[in-house]
Amino acid sequence: MRIFNKHLRLQDVTIMYFTALAALMVILVASYQAPSVPVDLLLAWNISYAKQEIYMELQVAKLKHGVVLGMSDRGELTNADLVVLWDSGTKSYFGDAWSDSEGHVSLDSQQDYELIEAKEKADGFYLLFKRPFSTCDPKDYLIEEGTVHIIYGLLDQPLASLEELNLSRIHTGLQRVLMLRPDDPSPTLGPDVQTMDVVAPDVIIPSQETTYWCFIQKLPENMPKNHIVMYESVITPGNEAIVHHIEVFECSPDMKDVPQYSGSCDDNMKPRKLNYCRHVLAAWAMGAEAFYYPPDAGLAMGGPGSSKFLRLEVHYHNPLLIAGRHDSSGIRLHYTRRLRPYDAGIMELGLVYTPVMAIPPKQRIFYLTGYCTSKCTQTALPQGGIYIFASQLHTHLAGRGVRTVLVRGGKEVEMVQEDQHFSTHYQVIYNIMLACLCVIPQGDVLLTKCTYNTEDRSKPTVGGFGIMEEMCVNYIHYYPRTQLELCKSHVDMGYLQKYFNFINRFHGNEQCVCGEVDVTQQFSQLHWDDFTGEVLDSLYNTAPIFMHCNQSTARLFPGEWEKQPIPVVTSILDKPHYPCEGGAVPTG
Repeated sequence: MRIFNKHLRLQDVTIMYFTALAALMVILVASYQAPSVPVDLLLAWNISYAKQEIYMELQVAKLKHGVVLGMSDRGELTNADLVVLWDSGTKSYFGDAWSDSEGHVSLDSQQDYELIEAKEKADGFYLLFKRPFSTCDPKDYLIEEGTVHIIYGLLDQPLASLEELNLSRIHTGLQRVLMLRPDDPSPTLGPDVQTMDVVAPDVIIPSQETTYWCFIQKLPENMPKNHIVMYESVITPGNEAIVHHIEVFECSPDMKDVPQYSGSCDDNMKPRKLNYCRHVLAAWAMGAEAFYYPPDAGLAMGGPGSSKFLRLEVHYHNPLLIAGRHDSSGIRLHYTRRLRPYDAGIMELGLVYTPVMAIPPKQRIFYLTGYCTSKCTQTALPQGGIYIFASQLHTHLAGRGVRTVLVRGGKEVEMVQEDQHFSTHYQVIYNIMLACLCVIPQGDVLLTKCTYNTEDRSKPTVGGFGIMEEMCVNYIHYYPRTQLELCKSHVDMGYLQKYFNFINRFHGNEQCVCGEVDVTQQFSQLHWDDFTGEVLDSLYNTAPIFMHCNQSTARLFPGEWEKQPIPVVTSILDKPHYPCEGGAVPTG
């Protein structure tokens, strides 16, 4: 296909935003050394929701013999949906292509990328093209809400034919973006807004893979009530790949004094009062941007009835065991005395951080689900309910997808948030006000379901705080604030012990040590085959749960929360987003 020019009409396009792609840079590796990498590629895109199309403009600063841009499930070079510009030495070509399981590239029999314009300017080469969100081509990527993994590369040599190209033999890069996200301009903060940094006090990061570091910071004396209206991360330069996520908690107002502490959150010698610093004021993770509250809500800090103490918690992920690295990362709070109509809150949904929720090894897909039950929302939410305006999904390395749905009367009625290409390295906070009318009244159920892949693991993955352990969480931002801080669940421990007894007997192990060793050891001692995994999956989908309906003081709301039945839910939201002619279903 030879390059041609065509005039572009974008009158129906209503939303525009841009992202920069840094050539030859894999962010998580490069950021250890914080190099200065020149920007060789710039991708901009426009969305036409009316036509369900995306218009892309790719700018290449120094084009030699071609460029590759593509999308794949997790950023792999294999089985990727590609658009390629290449030359043979005498002619230039443009085409819709794909890569196979070995990275070899071929033209797609169904050409869904349409070239609009290609031209040379003083600052580089510009390529303008479009494609539908869904092409109903099994080799094409389905563009939908959530994370999109974009791969890219430059061609240094001419190609007689595209079949000569193997992506594993050229320089490539990866960037994660949200393509179908409104370009909301950042609000302007008024002159009355002040800032406060809650940061680690020059910590020497331990030379171990996982560390949770806790630090207690006291608010200024006699600080009146303020509203936090924005917060952002403050990351020590060079530590961008080590600081995995950060949280700032307010301590319980009941405690008039909290001992000063700076050390491991897991240290047995840490003050017990730190366990009662659980009201979340801010949460950040890799990929998150600055977070702005809506005009009618802010997060309360200071004033009568509030705590004078904050607890900073920084999760360091240090797989290279780097020693001697200093860190002063944390959160910058932007706050004002000009109070807004509503106090906002942050609530944790999903699964409790406990090893009783585990994922078998060698699983291509395994699901875990956490519940916020109708009994808890009936007990803890105000009569008028709450309004969710933002959401931040969270898993560790085995996580592949997360979704939270609202259930009413046993039926799924609304998607709160979903990302089926989720990456722990790109945990943005979604503004869901434009996509979800998420008013949660008393008695509703919130169901958070996570998808995992453990094909590369030979041992079970248990729930917990370590990066090789797993989490399934959605931090929802809402108003008006309630005392419900955490609405999460895990399987009943008694039923899990019955599972261990049964599986051990089934495999001929009559010397079961169930109950004599901890849950993590019991999982590791099981014989893992398909049957063991299938029974565990059945247990998680049928056994009673322990419901953690926790107040800001870290105590349960009054009531009976053990051995609660799993909510019965009819799924009505699992439908193809873009139906295809002839009954075909798009992949991706």
